[in-house]
Amino acid sequence: MIEIKKYSNQTGHSEPRRIIKYTLFWCNEGHAEILIDENVFVLKHHQIVTITSGQFHQLISVEGDLIALEFTLDFFCKSDSDIELIFHNGLFCHFGMNEIITVQHADFFTETLTLIEKEIKEKPYQYLISTHSLVELLLVEINRSKIANGDEIWKPDALFLKFLESVRNHFSENYPVSHFADMLGSTEAKLNEVSKLHTNKTAQNVIYSLTISEAKRLLLYEKLTVKEIAYQLGFNDPFYFSNFFKKHMSLSPKDYQKSVKN
Repeated sequence: MIEIKKYSNQTGHSEPRRIIKYTLFWCNEGHAEILIDENVFVLKHHQIVTITSGQFHQLISVEGDLIALEFTLDFFCKSDSDIELIFHNGLFCHFGMNEIITVQHADFFTETLTLIEKEIKEKPYQYLISTHSLVELLLVEINRSKIANGDEIWKPDALFLKFLESVRNHFSENYPVSHFADMLGSTEAKLNEVSKLHTNKTAQNVIYSLTISEAKRLLLYEKLTVKEIAYQLGFNDPFYFSNFFKKHMSLSPKDYQKSVKN
């Protein structure tokens, strides 16, 4: 549900990996190199980067001290306000828009991570409640740091975030927007409204964007044929999938693979 991992002056993961957890990397000293999907990030001291559940990532190297905080959605998101906090200001963004953030109060951040580690290790009475509160403090500190660094405030809507999660969990079914609306106890019109508010896209185009992001990950990191990927993403016709991908990426699936790997 929640875990702390530490890395110090070492190589990282042997290959890119995908975990269904939300991950926060905090560089306390030195620097670290991290691959997230197809992009490499160099994290320096007192900086963090967040990784959304389902993204591929690889810790390439650490020169100094790096801490990883991993937690599941069901651990953290007990209410709509929790869901909105975890995605506030795009912290854990579903669209692969990862960013490096410099934290303003580094000592507070390190101390809070240390408290979380202590709670997890010792498991005192109601430790899951205390760790939840401490993670909340970390996310608030990140949001305050983003604002202090000049970022605009972006307040997400819980319904929109539930919609994103539902799409990600049901790629293979290829559900229409109306089906997601029924699943969420909403309407197609409301999903279009919140989608346009947050992305300036219709709900259907949000589904397309998430599908393309997932297709890129599968093409890069899974040993699957284009045909297998098409079926996994709900396409009955692999040729149609290839055309869909090319329309959005201006490259065929195989050409995209070659361009990134080269």
